[in-house]
Amino acid sequence: MAVEEELRTLAPQVLGILIRRYGQFDACEDAVQEALLAAALQWPADGVPANPRGWLITVAVRRLTDQFRSDDARRRRELTVAALEPEPPDEVPDRDDTLTLLFLCCHPALSAASQLALTLRAVGGLTTAEIASAFLVPEATMAQRISRAKAKIKAAGARFAPPPPDERQERLEVVLQVLYLIFNEGYTASSGADLQRGDLTAEAIRLTREVHRLLPDDGEVAGLLALMLLTDARRPARTRPGGALVPLAEQDRGLWLRPMIDEGTALITRTLPLGPTGPYQLQAAIAAVHDEAPGSEETDWVQILGLYQLLTRVAPNPMVTLNHAVALAMVKGPQAGLQLLATLDGDDRMANHHRLAAVRAHLLEMDGRADEAREWYSRAAKRTTSLPEQRYLEQKASASGR
Repeated sequence: MAVEEELRTLAPQVLGILIRRYGQFDACEDAVQEALLAAALQWPADGVPANPRGWLITVAVRRLTDQFRSDDARRRRELTVAALEPEPPDEVPDRDDTLTLLFLCCHPALSAASQLALTLRAVGGLTTAEIASAFLVPEATMAQRISRAKAKIKAAGARFAPPPPDERQERLEVVLQVLYLIFNEGYTASSGADLQRGDLTAEAIRLTREVHRLLPDDGEVAGLLALMLLTDARRPARTRPGGALVPLAEQDRGLWLRPMIDEGTALITRTLPLGPTGPYQLQAAIAAVHDEAPGSEETDWVQILGLYQLLTRVAPNPMVTLNHAVALAMVKGPQAGLQLLATLDGDDRMANHHRLAAVRAHLLEMDGRADEAREWYSRAAKRTTSLPEQRYLEQKASASGR
């Protein structure tokens, strides 16, 4: 696991260095992937080298050299090939090009969806299946999208440099979306035996801290960082020793990470009055209300409902509606929440999503409709690919009506 985490951190740095030096995004990414595979096979047996980033760069550059030498246009590339000699590890630059790589992946030649997908792949290290789950599309569709994105980057002749001032804000919005998706995949893994992937949440927080350092006056950057901190602070209480999921209302709040809560609360308290208020700031404010409550019974649901009403106007989307429905049910009763939830039944992105079924089951259970709740908990369990979520939902289904 230590080797895997180190490779995930180093991958975008190595890719950034290669693209800065040689261009050709697609070829560089292929070379880096081969280097990562070689490291994954060798390092566990031989040990991590003294300069792991230099090792990866050396191997990746050799792969590029082999690729160019086997190209049919070898003669036109002779000068390039001659220059492609591996640098000694002690000459590897110290800078971290991860942020520049983030902006490159958010190039305006790409659609917003392709920007997100490519960045998650190249910088976040997510698999195609994980990205497909985040976008609610089939894996094959996502694979094609990533392939086309890399081709467009090449065709656009994109330079490996920070974006020009007139493009920065638009591309920053996409960067923040990507970091948010990386964090979400880490906080609740879309599939597998583990509920959480700490490597992804840690990387998302690290990158967001870096963006905040560069743009300290941007409210949405601060809001996103605050949201991540306030949410990740609950991580130690989200699972039992055996890995079973613990819902928010049942968590031992004494296990929550108070320094992260304090930092996140201070960030959002300082940022909100400055305006304009964006979706990340509003979500951070909601997270702060949850974190400040001594227990679930003391949660200020009226304030949370008001914040969700604002969020729905600022950035409406199905997941916001799901959470809005829960807040509405807590304030005005489960029937009100179920009525709002029904508006998602015609949304192709959500109609068969396990979270819609799970929230409906929860609200039906609140309304005393145990048989219906049991049916919807069972449907939700069948639709999720996360084993901890599946077990929890199956347990809820079994317990309903007892």
